[in-house]
Amino acid sequence: MILNKFKIGDVKTFSHIVTQLDAATFESGNVHMVYSTFALARDTEWCCRLFVLDMKEPDEEGIGTFINVQHQSPALIGQQANFTATLKLVDKNLIVCSFIVKVGDRIVAIGEQGQKILKKDRIELLFNSL
Repeated sequence: MILNKFKIGDVKTFSHIVTQLDAATFESGNVHMVYSTFALARDTEWCCRLFVLDMKEPDEEGIGTFINVQHQSPALIGQQANFTATLKLVDKNLIVCSFIVKVGDRIVAIGEQGQKILKKDRIELLFNSL
């Protein structure tokens, strides 16, 4: 892992326009035409991963370890969701971020996300052992 060039409290941001592909849709059909919790989780992991991309070596990769999404209000199709990930913890190869997602000034979601940075060959061995 590259020497951590970040300090606790540093932020990364990401914006996403909500599309129909982000809606809560299952095999049984569409539930709501709003930003689904699982799509929020995907995009939140991306925002937190922005730290990992700047911290990992070429022979390393990040892997998600947990996510906690507290979905507080809907984001409609066509709205811009603005993500802010704040570095909360770096412990060896573990990176933990808190995050907030907003549409304008309205909070859509808050939570935490964790990732570990591992050697790519170690990840491959782990996956192959399953």
